[in-house]
Amino acid sequence: MKKIIVQKFGGSSLASAERIKAVAEICKKTKHNENCNLVVVVSAMGDTTDDLIDLMEQINSKPAAREQDMLLSTGEQVSISLLAMALNKINEKAQSLTGWQAGIKTESVHTKARIKEIETARISKLLDEDNIVVVAGFQGFDDNNEIFTLGRGGSDTTAVALAVSLGADRCDIYTDVDAVHTSDPRIVKKTSSLKNISYDEMLELASLGAQVLHPRSVETAKFFHMPLRVRSSWQPDNLGTLVSDNININTIERKEIKVIEGQKAVRGVAIDKKQARLSIIGVPDEPGIAAKIFGELSENGISVDVIVQCVSNDGHAELDFTVKRDSAELAKIEIDRIAKLVGAKRTSLDLNVVKVSIVGAGMIDQPGIAAKMFKSLGQKGINIQMISTSEIRISCIVDEKQGEEAVQVIHEAFGLSGLSE
Repeated sequence: MKKIIVQKFGGSSLASAERIKAVAEICKKTKHNENCNLVVVVSAMGDTTDDLIDLMEQINSKPAAREQDMLLSTGEQVSISLLAMALNKINEKAQSLTGWQAGIKTESVHTKARIKEIETARISKLLDEDNIVVVAGFQGFDDNNEIFTLGRGGSDTTAVALAVSLGADRCDIYTDVDAVHTSDPRIVKKTSSLKNISYDEMLELASLGAQVLHPRSVETAKFFHMPLRVRSSWQPDNLGTLVSDNININTIERKEIKVIEGQKAVRGVAIDKKQARLSIIGVPDEPGIAAKIFGELSENGISVDVIVQCVSNDGHAELDFTVKRDSAELAKIEIDRIAKLVGAKRTSLDLNVVKVSIVGAGMIDQPGIAAKMFKSLGQKGINIQMISTSEIRISCIVDEKQGEEAVQVIHEAFGLSGLSE
């Protein structure tokens, strides 16, 4: 039985007829060089999704979510048919499938559905017939045969879910970068590419704004131990970065353990420019107040990220927290209402902030990492407004105008340029 490989190509890789032909050649080469069955997941071409959204907003700025999903799911359908045609042109058997035809079943939640299961019988039959199967990412269907989309970046999740459901050997995510880098090459000139990175490190980087992989795809890969490769569709012979489980140190030799113990504590720097900061000032310092405030926000579908509470001597507190910028206006309306309920004095909203984060599994139990980060920012006059940490992450909220400078400063402070990992 042939092994199965799943490949995913993003919109920039498919932005023109020439790019689609180039992707077809990558698929053909993979199938024959690795003697495998191949499933290819694609996004909409280039800026198609943005163009569809622009068109939609000219018609109706607040459309029904069902009709929005109906519209946006068409972008991938164009890509799958054109790629299948390109494969046929170079003498490869290929068939394209929409999410519905591929058996991708989702929750009944428009614009941000999660995949529940995949009925793989049709794909398996086509693979047995020696087809390259080209599947539309970003979409699926529910029990009532309604179309649902997975949200931005959903094609990554489609690819990983298919790889897991089909028992694939690995999932290759082709994009416009050659690997996972220590930071965004568009901001930091001398970044380093990583040959390997753990699921946990990649998940932190993805959730903190690194746009190489969607967090949900990494989360799924981690849960099912599915190896991912981040590769460039412009440099297909480059193996890029392998995202996988950490090495089990009980099964390797002592000389290899030394390498693991000696790895750099910080593996990457990320920036999330889609943040907003909200404050509730003069909140009564009483048990249950925080639960009431954040419970109300949760019930209105507002996710909160970094939270800081300061208590003054007069029995009042200030609660500061961040949300995604696209939900900030709604969050402000809600906290204005909540503030009256709990007897707070006033509220404020700041849209001009970003979140800058360092990530690395090697940070665990290593003292001085936070101090080094804060010192490097302080020396450049970059004020830290809020701080959040986990075992493998430290995040700072800073002024938007200083965000990219902060990334550069931190990247340099931890010596991430010129690595060979």
